[in-house]
Amino acid sequence: MPYPVNTGRVSTGVEGLDEVLEGGLVPGRTYLISGLPGSGKTTIGWHYLVEGLKRGERVVYISFAEPEAELRANAERSGFDAAGVDVLDLSPSADVFANAEAYDIFSPREVESEPTTARILETVRRVKPRRVFVDSMTHLRHLTTDAYQFRRQVLALLRFLAENGASVVVTSESTREAPDDDLRFITDGVIELGFGKRNREIAVTKFRGSGFRGGMHALSLDRHGAKVFPRLIPETHRRAFEPHPLSSGIAEFDALLHGGIERGTVSLISGPTGVGKTTLGIQLVVEAARRGDSCVIYTFDERAETLIRRSEAVRIPVRAMIAAGKLRVVELEALRFGPDEFANIVRRDVEERDTRIVMIDSVSGYRISVSDDLSERIHALGRYLQNVGVTVLLIDELKDLLNFRVTDVGIRYLADNVIFLRYIERVSDGAVEIRRGIGVLKKRLSDFEKTVREFAITASGVRIGPPLQLKSIFSNIPLTDDEPLVLPS
Repeated sequence: MPYPVNTGRVSTGVEGLDEVLEGGLVPGRTYLISGLPGSGKTTIGWHYLVEGLKRGERVVYISFAEPEAELRANAERSGFDAAGVDVLDLSPSADVFANAEAYDIFSPREVESEPTTARILETVRRVKPRRVFVDSMTHLRHLTTDAYQFRRQVLALLRFLAENGASVVVTSESTREAPDDDLRFITDGVIELGFGKRNREIAVTKFRGSGFRGGMHALSLDRHGAKVFPRLIPETHRRAFEPHPLSSGIAEFDALLHGGIERGTVSLISGPTGVGKTTLGIQLVVEAARRGDSCVIYTFDERAETLIRRSEAVRIPVRAMIAAGKLRVVELEALRFGPDEFANIVRRDVEERDTRIVMIDSVSGYRISVSDDLSERIHALGRYLQNVGVTVLLIDELKDLLNFRVTDVGIRYLADNVIFLRYIERVSDGAVEIRRGIGVLKKRLSDFEKTVREFAITASGVRIGPPLQLKSIFSNIPLTDDEPLVLPS
């Protein structure tokens, strides 16, 4: 079949799906949406048709499954204004069962004499639609006993629609017992819907005449319809920036890092519970906000109001920076948001609000969101943020209180800077006291101080002292004041 010249793309109307399709559908072709019941096929179809109405196009919904009244009622409940959609209702009526009539869809003889075929021909010729949605081909399959004839007539139908100027989307419910491989072969593109561990998923597995973004992408359905969260591909995003150091507002911290954390780098701040990781991260973010950078803190571990209150208690003016419009604190429930949805939230903040500093508190909370895919997902998110010049702070909580570790997850390679906080046992007047220390283990863009300094959170804010005089951070015995602590090179 000769395809129309591609003068542009056909938008699906689904937020995020056109990005996966690298611009939308190719006009004048046929596409299959395959998935189990409840996966969102019909919702995507409504998006597709209503988007056509918004662009001034004539559209037709051919239904073999649901009667028109139910279709329109369901569309209205999902927020679609479908008043301008022409619906061709070919669903079986109650009379078919009551009168024990045969419901013959297509016939190999004189198809135009058959009522069903004649109604399709009449509707298409009368409306002259630019978009057609057929729901669903599965019902056609169940109503014919000849697989060859089914394929032949379906191919004829799709060609008829396309040759009359329509871009066509059809649905199918594929199961192990009744696969839709024949429809996948006939159509120009295949969009598969499914159910993941936590949410719905969508994938493009075939797309003639165009590239597309592979892999599974998150799909949500709510009262506003469907939304796709494209999987993040870091290399497709670039922005020029200068990696100059950013002051923390604490001279001793900047001295540890020989000037501070550079713009566009990923910093891992690790340590056991309660040692001050989040407070240090907030100090760095608020100082950036003071300079005029747009910043955001994503908190998986505590309520946003709790984070704000305890920051204010140590004189870190989070609320003032929020009021100035330079800082947002976003509270997230790890069990609600999957990795693609979270990445989409971050992208919107970066691309629409020009966010320059991102803090994720914590890696453990984010790990719940991504389930078993932590390294791959945090790698993609971190690389994306680096590529566009965003400074990233990852707060990582360690399980051990006193034993020295950098991280419990395999993400050290991603970090440009590794900053550790830890508890230190110290002997003072015959008693053992617990103090806090801070040091740097890695810095890609410059040298750094190899000592460990005392770290404290006071009523006046974060305080970092001179290098500690301790025997060894790696000793398991109480420590004395006989030599300075120097990290191995």
